[in-house]
Amino acid sequence: MSETSASGRSAMQPSFLTGVRRVFELSLGEMLWSRRTIFMAIVMAVPIVLAVVARIVDASGVAPFRVNGVRVGAAATFGMLIWVFFLRFIVPVLGLFYGTAIIADEVEDKTITYLFTRPVRRGAVLVGKYVAYVVCTTLVVLPAVVIVYFLIVPLPQVPGSFRWLITDLALLAAGLAVYGALFALVGAVIKRPLLVGLVFAFGWEQVAMVVPGYLRRFTVAYYLQALVPHAMPSEGVGALVSAVFSDTPSLVVSLGGLVVILVGSLILASRAVERREYILEQ
Repeated sequence: MSETSASGRSAMQPSFLTGVRRVFELSLGEMLWSRRTIFMAIVMAVPIVLAVVARIVDASGVAPFRVNGVRVGAAATFGMLIWVFFLRFIVPVLGLFYGTAIIADEVEDKTITYLFTRPVRRGAVLVGKYVAYVVCTTLVVLPAVVIVYFLIVPLPQVPGSFRWLITDLALLAAGLAVYGALFALVGAVIKRPLLVGLVFAFGWEQVAMVVPGYLRRFTVAYYLQALVPHAMPSEGVGALVSAVFSDTPSLVVSLGGLVVILVGSLILASRAVERREYILEQ
């Protein structure tokens, strides 16, 4: 009798990819109108405002950025903004706050049991919410970056630097995907994931990237930086940053490392969710 019931439930349960699609469709709308996304939109407005101010200052005949008395070009300024503000701050922050919340928020709101009663595998629930996170963040971040680019870079310089913009958009999308997967694993395994994520993103990664040796190989930033030279300026502060991060892996190693982190994190997170017993605190 129990075997018949189990086989019946198995037959009624949709495939893993179908479950991912259903959870994605359910979660995307919730994420787009959540308080986190509103906060993200406000944060993304900051570089746009700075770009508007820089454009006004530049139109007045005054160079908005100078290093050692030398004017920093528009394309170089945009490259530094991508590396320092977006890749090293915005992307890890969004990956942290969204990734750790994929499961942790459901536990905190005591809705995890209702979510897992649906005829969908637990791992599909996590992956579906993760895909919704990637789509939600890229829909907000990438258009803002395009706006900043056209505000900072004059139209005559666009043909010569447009390939940098395409590279930057790909880098940001990859960073959001990888950091989100990694922190989704943290949220699935650890009870208080936000603190651990903060220590990793703004403690461990910052220290490991400047310490000589192999420690930086255990960071996401190490594998992202090999793709950055397309957008990194070659003079002034950009040269200093390039010197600090001189140990750059090859393109193949970087792409392989990012894929391993992303896929491995999602697999481990899915397994953790499948096997973990969630006991809600009263």
